[in-house]
Amino acid sequence: MTRVLVLYFTRGGHTAKIANAIADQLTFRGAKVDLVDINSAAATCINWPDYEVVALGACVLYGTYDKSVFKFIEQNAEALGALPNSFFCVNVVARNPEKRIPENNKYLQKFIALSPWTPADLKIIAGKVDYPSWPWYDRWMIQLIMKMTKGPTDPKSVIDYTDWADVKVYADHLLELAEVTAI
Repeated sequence: MTRVLVLYFTRGGHTAKIANAIADQLTFRGAKVDLVDINSAAATCINWPDYEVVALGACVLYGTYDKSVFKFIEQNAEALGALPNSFFCVNVVARNPEKRIPENNKYLQKFIALSPWTPADLKIIAGKVDYPSWPWYDRWMIQLIMKMTKGPTDPKSVIDYTDWADVKVYADHLLELAEVTAI
């Protein structure tokens, strides 16, 4: 049975929902999955050798990642790199298919430039616009960004751009990463 570690940082809960969908698909495929929010107590006591593959996901807000993502990576870069690994980036700009290509996604490129860990595998997943649930300052700033990028600006908009079928394909891909290394 393949053991998979799915780590994530979430701000509004959508990245957690994606991480859960990944875990559900992996479990469906027969893997043993541990799902860990990088800011939880469980993140401090990971037994890395227990896993055949690790995926780390984080969302983008205002064009960058939360500082806790880089702090976690700094503390665990060697362990992350010692396993077959993947990084999944969740951002709304990926609502446009061309922005799901790593070389075309400036937020993923920014992560690669700033991270002390170089992921072996990369995935971009389109996020969610949820203006009603965001504090006014987040809503206002994201509306401004959306206006510049020709996205939705209606303050009542709730649009999930996530391709949930593709999330399942990504989960299956994680199992393939573990199998390639096992050979």
